Amino acid sequence: MDATIAQKGPYAVELEAGKEYYWCACGKSKNQPFCNGSHHGTEFVPKLFKAEETGTAYLCGCKRTKNQPHCDGAHFKI
Repeated sequence: MDATIAQKGPYAVELEAGKEYYWCACGKSKNQPFCNGSHHGTEFVPKLFKAEETGTAYLCGCKRTKNQPHCDGAHFKI
């Protein structure tokens, strides 16, 4: 089963170095691109990651990236 496409493009978000985040892998979160627990009862699990640096990051919105949680351009193939 494929994840729900939250949007056909990345989310530009501000991250803080050393802080942990949970990226939504199911596409159902109302707090995109971050998890809000909407995956419960599905096969999807959010991706825990730690920001390597403070600044803008581009997190996948289509949920098809091979480089979770970062956008790899997969949305161009949808």
